[in-house]
Amino acid sequence: MINFYNVTKIYPNGVKGLNDVSLTIQKGEFVFLVGPSGAGKTSLIKILFREELPTRGQVLFYGKNISRLKGREIPYLRRKIGMVFQDFRLLPQKTVFENVAFAMEVTGASKKSIRSRVPEVLEWVGLADKTKVLPSQLSGGEQQRVSIARAIVNSPMVIIADEPTGNLDPDTSWDLMKLFGEINKTGATVIMVTHARDIVDSMKKRVIALSDGRINRDEEGGVYCNEL
Repeated sequence: MINFYNVTKIYPNGVKGLNDVSLTIQKGEFVFLVGPSGAGKTSLIKILFREELPTRGQVLFYGKNISRLKGREIPYLRRKIGMVFQDFRLLPQKTVFENVAFAMEVTGASKKSIRSRVPEVLEWVGLADKTKVLPSQLSGGEQQRVSIARAIVNSPMVIIADEPTGNLDPDTSWDLMKLFGEINKTGATVIMVTHARDIVDSMKKRVIALSDGRINRDEEGGVYCNEL
């Protein structure tokens, strides 16, 4: 489903974000991306989301080279990929309902489908009673649940989560990981960037470890590992 072929990313300042990276991620996988700061994790997900272009190499998404997408095609790619961020990135003046609905509005969804789908997703993430609340009135864990609801409301094929538990306490983090597990069980591919050693070690999913822009370990049922 996702294929990186000898992908290198060199930024204008000469920093090499990725160095000859090749990998394949299959539909329905749950993958942790781990490694120290500057290892290349962010470069990898930005290239997949088409926020950056590779300097060399190819990235295929369902067989299509995403570097060759025309400007008008990029939004269609991004509809297939839901993003969850460490800092939530919610719209502060919009309610919980409106934040999630916005993700559907930008795809041109009808008001009828929005009225039907958003409450369904908010109930699924445990926020059915928070539809009219502003983000500032929510806990960190609740804000991240809104972020997750926004990411899945369009039923994407892939969920990319960039340090989703980085600002949360351990109990809240584990609650959210259970939610990501449920999302994965629906058939969505989950790619998660994390420094949470305990979560990675406990869940025993596929682990791709990066260092200096290269993949130095890729294993099923992996752990965070002391090499990092």
